[in-house]
Amino acid sequence: MEAHNRNHLIGGTTLHTCHPCRRTIPYRIYTVIHTCGILALMYHHVNSLLTSNTTLITSLFLLSDVILAFMWATSASLRFNPVHRSENPEIYAAKPKEDFPKLDVFICTADPYKEPPMMVVNTALSAMAYDYPSDKISVYVSDDGGSFLTLFALMEVAKFSKHWLPYCKNNNIQDRSPEVYFSSKSHTWNNEADNLKMMYEDMKSRVEHVVDSGKVETEYITCDQFRGVFDLWTHKFTRQEHPTIVQVLQNSETDMDDSGKYIMPNLIYVSREKSKASPHHFKAGALNTLLRVSGVMTNSPVILTLDCDMYSNDPTTPVRALCYLTDPKIKSGLGFVQFPQKFQGVSKNDIYACEYKRLFDINMIGFDGLMGPNHVGTGCFFNRRVFYGPPSNMILAEIDELNPNRIADKSIEAKDVLKLAHHVAGCNYEYKTNWGSKMGFRYGSLVEDYYTGYRLHCEGWRSVFCSPKRPAFCGDVPKSLIDVVSQQKRWAIGLLEVSISRYSPLTYGIKSMGLLLGVGYCQYAFWAFWSIPLIVYGLLPQLALLYGVSVFPKSSDPWFWLYIFLFLGAYAQDLLDFVLEGGTYGGWWNDQRMWLIRGFTSFFFGFIEFTLKTLNLSTHGFNLTSKANEDDEQSKRYEKEIFDFGPSSSMFLPLTATAILNLFAFVWGIYGLFIWGERLGLELMLASFAAVNCLPVYEAMMLRKDAGKLPKRVGLSAGILTFALIVSGYFFLK
Repeated sequence: MEAHNRNHLIGGTTLHTCHPCRRTIPYRIYTVIHTCGILALMYHHVNSLLTSNTTLITSLFLLSDVILAFMWATSASLRFNPVHRSENPEIYAAKPKEDFPKLDVFICTADPYKEPPMMVVNTALSAMAYDYPSDKISVYVSDDGGSFLTLFALMEVAKFSKHWLPYCKNNNIQDRSPEVYFSSKSHTWNNEADNLKMMYEDMKSRVEHVVDSGKVETEYITCDQFRGVFDLWTHKFTRQEHPTIVQVLQNSETDMDDSGKYIMPNLIYVSREKSKASPHHFKAGALNTLLRVSGVMTNSPVILTLDCDMYSNDPTTPVRALCYLTDPKIKSGLGFVQFPQKFQGVSKNDIYACEYKRLFDINMIGFDGLMGPNHVGTGCFFNRRVFYGPPSNMILAEIDELNPNRIADKSIEAKDVLKLAHHVAGCNYEYKTNWGSKMGFRYGSLVEDYYTGYRLHCEGWRSVFCSPKRPAFCGDVPKSLIDVVSQQKRWAIGLLEVSISRYSPLTYGIKSMGLLLGVGYCQYAFWAFWSIPLIVYGLLPQLALLYGVSVFPKSSDPWFWLYIFLFLGAYAQDLLDFVLEGGTYGGWWNDQRMWLIRGFTSFFFGFIEFTLKTLNLSTHGFNLTSKANEDDEQSKRYEKEIFDFGPSSSMFLPLTATAILNLFAFVWGIYGLFIWGERLGLELMLASFAAVNCLPVYEAMMLRKDAGKLPKRVGLSAGILTFALIVSGYFFLK
C-alpha cells in the first residue's frame, strides 16, 4: 500500500513522509478482545430468547446491541492502520514558477442573507492571495441564488484585490482574509496598513449597505465595463427562473495591481441557468456547472473546492497539496488531497462538538492508512482527471473542450469561449449525459461530498489526508443547538440515501474497495441507525427501574461484568482517540454528549423524514444552514458554554421527554436501592449516566430565563409525552 512508502523524493529531496501511529498494534489486540466480548453478549441474548418469557424486551436489546456492535466494528476498521503525514512545501516552492500547474478555485454560495456576501468576499480574497503564481490562479464563484448582491460584492473584490494582494506578498502576511487580519490585535500597524484598513471598511460598508437596501446605486458602479450587467435582473428574474450569467470580473492577461508590478488572478462570477422544469441537484449540480465552465475557460489540472464560509488560513496550502499531487510515484492514482475543516471562535470545550474531531481528525487518519480520506465538502484539492472515470478508463466528455487534458489557450473573455461557457451552464445541458452519474460530482444524495468521495474510491482512486499544524482553512461554528441538529438532520437523510441504495457501502462498497474501507464508510452511511439503540437504552431500562422490573443481570451475575467491560472499554478507547489527536477531556465529554443528543434529534428525525420520503408521503429539500452573525446575547451564552435551544422546535421533544424520564428513574432508583438492593444496579447506572448528560436540558427547563432557554411549550409537551411513556410502560413491563 502507498501508506508504506515512507518517503517520496524529487531530486533526492523529501517532499512528504508517512508515519504509522504507534497505537496501531495495541488497538488491534484490543479489537480481538472486544470482539470476543461482543460475541459473548450475543450468545447471552440468544440464550435469553430461548429460555426467557420476556421475548419482546430481549429482542429489542438484541437489535440494539447488534447495531452497536456493527457501529463499533466500523470504528475498529478505521483503527486498523492509522497514519500521520507531513510535507515540506518550501522544497516544492523553490521550483521554477513555470513548473507550477494552473489552479482553479471553486467557491459556492446560494443565499446572500444566510451566507453574507462579505463572508464570500473574504474567502475569495484569501484564495486569490495564495503564495502561488497569480497568473495561474482562477477563482470561480458559483452563486446558486442568482443574486446581484453577490455579484456586486465580487466587483468590490476585484477592486480591493489590487491593493490587498501586493500588500500580503510584500509583507509576507499569513492571515490573508482581510477580516481576520484587521480584527487581529497581534499585528503592528503602519501607514500602509491603516490605509488598507480604511479601504476595507469602506468596501465592507458599501457591500452591507447594498445588502440592506436590496439595490445597487449607480454611483457604486465605477467601472463602465459592468454598468449593463445589472440590467439582467428584470422583474422576471427569480431564484428559480433565470438565465445563465458568466461574468469575468478580473483577467490575469490584462489586469495588474496599481503599481503595475503584480499580475492579478482571474475572478469569474457564475450563476447557472435555473428553471422550475429542470432538476438542479443542489450543490452537486452547482459544482458540476463550475467544472464545465472552468473546463471551457481555463481547464486547470488542479481544482480546489471551498465553502463560502471557509477562508484560507495558510498561503502555502496549494504547495502543500502539490507535494502529493505532483509526486510521480503516486500521482497517477491520486484523486484528491483533503484538508480538515477547522473553526475559529470555538468555545473552550466545544460545547456543541462542532469541530467534529472524530469526523475531521480521528477517522481521517484511519481512512488515510487504507485508501485515503473521504471528501468532506470543502478544503479539497482535486486532480481534474478524477471527475472523468476510473484511473485506467477515462470517460470522454461530450465535447472536446471539456476533456481534462485539453490546454485552454484562448482568452477567458473571447466571445466563443464565453458563449460556450454560457451553453454548458444551461439547466438542460446535462440531459442524457454522464454528468452526475459517472462524471463529475455525483447526484443522488444531499451529502454530495461524502457520496462523490465514496464513489471515487470505489472506482479505484486514492486520496491523501493533509493536516498541517497551522490550519489550512478556517470557518465559523454555529452558536445555537437548533442550527447544529438541523444541519446534521440533513446529513443523516443524505447518508441514508446512500446506505439504502444500489451503491450501499455494505454491499457495493465492500465489493469495490475491500472489507475494511467498505465497513469504514458504513460508519457515516448508517449514522441515523444510532437512534435505535439510543432510544431503547434511553427509555426501556428507565421504565423498568420505575416499576422495579429487572432487564439486566444483577451485580453478582458474571454477565453484569461483561456489560461493564464493553461499556467502559468502548468509552475508554474513544477517549484515548480523542485526547491523542489533540482533544481535551472536557471536549471529549461534550462530544460524546452531543452524540446522545443527535440520536434523539438529528438521527431520529432524519430517519423519520427519510422513511416518509421513501414511502412518497413527503419530500425534503436542501435547507441551507445560516452563516449570518448571531446576536450578542447568543454569542455570550456560547462563550460561557450555555446551551442555546433557539426557537421552539419539535426536534427537542423526544430529547426533553427522555431527560425527564431519566431524572425520574434516577431519583426513584436511589430510593429503590433500599428496597431492591443490587438487583437493578445496571438500570440505575444507566439512568445516572443519562441524567448527568442531560444537565443542560434540566437547566434550560427550570433554572434559566434568557432567550436561549428551552421553550415552555416544548417542556410542557415533553411532560405529557413522559407521562404517556410511563403509563405505557406499565402495560409493556407488567
